[in-house]
Amino acid sequence: MRDSRPQSIESFFDHAQEKSALQNVQQRAIALNKLNRAVQGILPAQLHPWCRVANFRQSVLVIETANANWLTRLRYEQSSLLSALRAQILPSLTSIDIRINPSLAAKGQESVQENSTRAKDAEKPLLRQLSEHSAEILRSVASQSPEKLKKILERLASLARESTSSTSRNK
Repeated sequence: MRDSRPQSIESFFDHAQEKSALQNVQQRAIALNKLNRAVQGILPAQLHPWCRVANFRQSVLVIETANANWLTRLRYEQSSLLSALRAQILPSLTSIDIRINPSLAAKGQESVQENSTRAKDAEKPLLRQLSEHSAEILRSVASQSPEKLKKILERLASLARESTSSTSRNK
């Protein structure tokens, strides 16, 4: 009887023979991923969502980009990228081939939207709430203060009622 239980993909990689096609694919994917991270580390941040390493063959690095605008921007960076990669990890690199892959445009747009959402969330001011206990302390200090300070403290204490009533409405 055959064992039909689900198996992890890791088990296939672990049991693969040393020179199997599956292991070759895995090693190639890992190498391209490392190369992609190196390229992303060298390129300016605004290019990161719009380009990726597609291949490395016969000492030529193939980079895909979303559209012609980013292709032009990458061409400006091409010589510095080539020299940096030669110095850091690929001394055998002879040239960089940049190609357009329109499917990267959708992925890049998603990445940009996620980043802008995170930035907006970070920009939102934190809502400060004044507890009723703190408001009572402010009122007691206000009762013993000069008139000008008394008005300011009472106005500040009144914010406690507003913040607790607005949070109870939101629940």
